[in-house]
Amino acid sequence: MQPLWLCWALWVLPLAGPGATLTGEQLLESLLQQLQLSEAPVLDRADMEELAIPAHVRAQYVALLQRSHRDRSRGKRFSQSFREVAGRFLASEASTHLLVFSMEQRLPPNRELVQAVLRLFQEPVPRAALHRHGRLSPRSHRARVTVEWLSVRDDGSNRTSLIDSRLVSVHESGWKAFDVTEAVNFWQQLSRPRQPLLLQVSVQREHLGPGTSEAHRLVRFASQGTPAERGEPQLELHTLDLRDYGAQGDCDPEAPVTEGTRCCRQEMYIDLQGMKWAENWVLEPPGFLAYECVGTCPQPPEALAFKWPVLGPRQCIASETASLPMIVSIKEGGRTRPQVVSLPNMRVQKCSCASDGALVPRRLQP
Repeated sequence: MQPLWLCWALWVLPLAGPGATLTGEQLLESLLQQLQLSEAPVLDRADMEELAIPAHVRAQYVALLQRSHRDRSRGKRFSQSFREVAGRFLASEASTHLLVFSMEQRLPPNRELVQAVLRLFQEPVPRAALHRHGRLSPRSHRARVTVEWLSVRDDGSNRTSLIDSRLVSVHESGWKAFDVTEAVNFWQQLSRPRQPLLLQVSVQREHLGPGTSEAHRLVRFASQGTPAERGEPQLELHTLDLRDYGAQGDCDPEAPVTEGTRCCRQEMYIDLQGMKWAENWVLEPPGFLAYECVGTCPQPPEALAFKWPVLGPRQCIASETASLPMIVSIKEGGRTRPQVVSLPNMRVQKCSCASDGALVPRRLQP
């Protein structure tokens, strides 16, 4: 029979090294490596004045953002609770609309957000309005709806962060869903107490240039000047109770981390807006939840350590990670353009106990 201690060597290596908490320097190094740069570019406001993020770049970023979110929420779809928050249109100007949601006591500290979904009711377009626009070509019967999180800075200025973007047909009506999980994450980390969640919704042409119609203006959502109660914007919050589903590996947010805390995953927010090197370079996101592994791990019996002395003490490390999509500005030939990049291993998904990189089987844990 094979000795039990030989099973240690059969476990796969974790994706990240032990102990280390992600720092701004490590993030910068990864970004420079991904872009094959030796140092962070210095971009001033003049470089950014006429910089616009094209629709295809936004779509690429949103696709990576949603794929990363699906990876992070995999396995958390079961036994979750659901809460619906009613919102309202605070202001509308041309094809841009501001939505507000009161979030007070909506997300208790003992609950983990799995997904947040914004639902807007697209009203049917009157036939007379369609007739006025004449026959719509295939490239002009759709509009792009973009959702951004709006934050108000301490100096009173605003900043928007791209959250979701999708195409809708002017001929359709009914509820449209947008994944706004990142917006609620931003709100949790950056907003002042009792500050509402603000979402900016804009409707634009799918294609720009000559020959395009104004059909995107036909896309209207209920409650934009209408009394339709059934169409009030809705925010769905899907959460997990950490007290019941602690197997997800997250630390108790209400308990301080001490020497006796077992290995767990703790929230850690990286604020990119506070990093000088990211100024005018990193366009999206303004920050992200990276998480970190904290706490201690049970150690193997001394007899086992004596038989296999190569293995060191067990440590709490990141055993599963996820990538971080970004939009950065690139300067080439005197022109500045936006580019999407994806940095691997930036978010901790799972923490485990390991000894020199080898995960310890559960049956060996005391």
